[in-house]
Amino acid sequence: MSVAAAPSSTQPMRALLVDDSPSSLQGLTRLVEEASGLACVAFADPLEALDAARTTPFDLVVLDYVMPGLDGIALTRALRRLPGYAQVPIVMVTTTSDERVRVEALEAGATDFLSKSPDAAEIRARLRNMVSLSAAFRKLNDQAAWLAREVEAATRRLLDREEEIIFRLSLAVEYRDNDTGGHTYRVARYSAILAEALGLPPAACRSIFLAAPLHDVGKVAVPDAVLLKPGRLDPDEFAVIREHAAIGERILGGSSSDLIQLAAEIAGAHHERWDGKGYPHGLSGRLIPLPARIVAIADVFDALTTTRPYKTAMTDAEAFAHIVRERGAHFDPACVDAFLAAGDRIRAARHERPGIGPGATGEG
Repeated sequence: MSVAAAPSSTQPMRALLVDDSPSSLQGLTRLVEEASGLACVAFADPLEALDAARTTPFDLVVLDYVMPGLDGIALTRALRRLPGYAQVPIVMVTTTSDERVRVEALEAGATDFLSKSPDAAEIRARLRNMVSLSAAFRKLNDQAAWLAREVEAATRRLLDREEEIIFRLSLAVEYRDNDTGGHTYRVARYSAILAEALGLPPAACRSIFLAAPLHDVGKVAVPDAVLLKPGRLDPDEFAVIREHAAIGERILGGSSSDLIQLAAEIAGAHHERWDGKGYPHGLSGRLIPLPARIVAIADVFDALTTTRPYKTAMTDAEAFAHIVRERGAHFDPACVDAFLAAGDRIRAARHERPGIGPGATGEG
């Protein structure tokens, strides 16, 4: 169903007139046009008028009280329920002086009343007041729309800067690890794709995409002799490098930023295992935060498909087979199933070119 947008100051002001009497409607149209200068759209059928209001923004409504099918009070209630009509002046034309009718009309949303036997000077003054009121509402709506656009643009700039800062910091960690091949970017992309495949809301997918690159930030505290060792690590060295998860959690922990809190959660738990045999806390199953379970698969998949000094890269098929073998052991079964379902997107993301800065997220 179409809905009427709020009128802006660039549109001509229009009045909606409703009266089931053709002669009264003709006189009312002439009166409103002369008194207000508004372009008038007149209807004898209140239901047709209501349909018009659903698709056309009007600045003023003048309607009769007594009409068949839908009287002025019922029509006023219906108009007030339409988007954009909460503040539009609605003037009811009536011959009755019954206080109960007027109170009911006001409760329904009527702004003012006109008598069917009006004093010409009074009617012009009342209509001019209603037009001035409507023009003021227009101005407020324009200002609110402008402010909303400015806030949206400013928020977008802040989000772009936030994204750029995180990726630049993660790139610094990557250089520290002697890896400039885009590991953190690919992990972020794989994580976002997996989050989408799991049905997480877009805002949550974006947050995981931005937080995932900091999963290895704790490696800044690992000695070069261990971090940059070209061969396999001995048990003592492996124990040292395992500390990076807890260190990363401490580095990022305690932030007032929801995004950094998420990054701390991921950094601290992305090496936990579904079966409880991971580190640093030995968490298992759903005790492991879902974002960390997601990043765990993305991190391992990228490690498997990347050449390292101590190993060659697996093919995509071999890496997917490894992920499947670890379903229910290393990895959350539901995450594995979603990862496989998104296999084509994961493979395509492997060949994306990492970028830094606004618009370089590769999302979509």
